[in-house]
Amino acid sequence: MQGQVDIPLDAVGQWQVRQTAAALKDLYVDRRPETDERIIVCSDLSRAHATAQAFADVLDGTEVHDDPRVRERSFGDWDGHAVSELAERYPEDFRSWMEHRGGEMKYGAEAKEHVGERGVEALRDWSTRAGTDNDLFVFSHGAWIAQTLQTLLGITAVDPTFSTVISMRNAHWVRLVPMDEPDDTIRWRLMDYNHGPAVADTDEWERER
Repeated sequence: MQGQVDIPLDAVGQWQVRQTAAALKDLYVDRRPETDERIIVCSDLSRAHATAQAFADVLDGTEVHDDPRVRERSFGDWDGHAVSELAERYPEDFRSWMEHRGGEMKYGAEAKEHVGERGVEALRDWSTRAGTDNDLFVFSHGAWIAQTLQTLLGITAVDPTFSTVISMRNAHWVRLVPMDEPDDTIRWRLMDYNHGPAVADTDEWERER
């Protein structure tokens, strides 16, 4: 359970983010020459920053902006402990967490609602800065992505448990396209979820490095 513990990428993770960086460049940079600039934002935890930096490096050093609002959800006292250990030590509360009933909250976990709210705040802030001529790339973490996406799309209005969307695989991405409304508000169209490079569908993806 990594949570907000600043655990660096291991060798497998480092290899995965390089594959993802190359795929992102091919799909959303090389094939979109009409875009003026790319703005890169990431969590201030090192594993997310390293992922963002791998992408920035293939873009010849585009600046990476750390934003604590994009940080992973905190699981309180559970942060930094093995999932198997938590399941053994706190079987009822662990099961409650797995079933989206909030068992983790007894241990100081951050409320999912708060994660979603700070995530949406960050997205709206950075998308406003990016404007209509630039593409925004945000590098974060599994729980943050799932809870921010459900808040942004209004899914929590019908499912307040945040159980509709589950976390993605490592080094995969979501693609959202903003749609301007007549009242100047922005609506979001979900184009991709849990999208990864082609190699992620092979045994190579999880192989020890």
